[in-house]
Amino acid sequence: MRMKIVMGADHAGYRLKDELKPLIESWGHEVIDVGCTCGDSVDYPDYALAACEKVVSGEADKGILICGTGIGMSIAANKIPGIRCALVHDTFSARATREHNDSNVLAMGERVIGPGLAQEIVKIWLETPFSEGERHRNRVGKIKRLEDKYALHP
Repeated sequence: MRMKIVMGADHAGYRLKDELKPLIESWGHEVIDVGCTCGDSVDYPDYALAACEKVVSGEADKGILICGTGIGMSIAANKIPGIRCALVHDTFSARATREHNDSNVLAMGERVIGPGLAQEIVKIWLETPFSEGERHRNRVGKIKRLEDKYALHP
């Protein structure tokens, strides 16, 4: 299934983003790149927000965020209502977070994994559907209710 994938990275993750982008496009997906495009120091929350807003609005189906470790991007992304961002550095977790948590954003760290493993993770994450099992659906619903309860609404 063809999807729109938004990608964002900071200065410590832009090289891996730039390596993954043509591969994702070769799989038939459209990529929306919200930056950054160089090694000049930038603030990762800005790029997490730019990407996640596109997921929440429906402009993108899923998002991929990359910084040095993936930690900062995942923390920032998970502050945005409607985002379920998973920090992943192995293929088992890539599959599990889609099957069990219905993650809609993937975070990775360029300084933690190499491009080969990142490619495998992205492929698995994009191709794995959310499990329709009742217990997983209930758990994701509980996450949504937590978000509704504690999110600040303007």
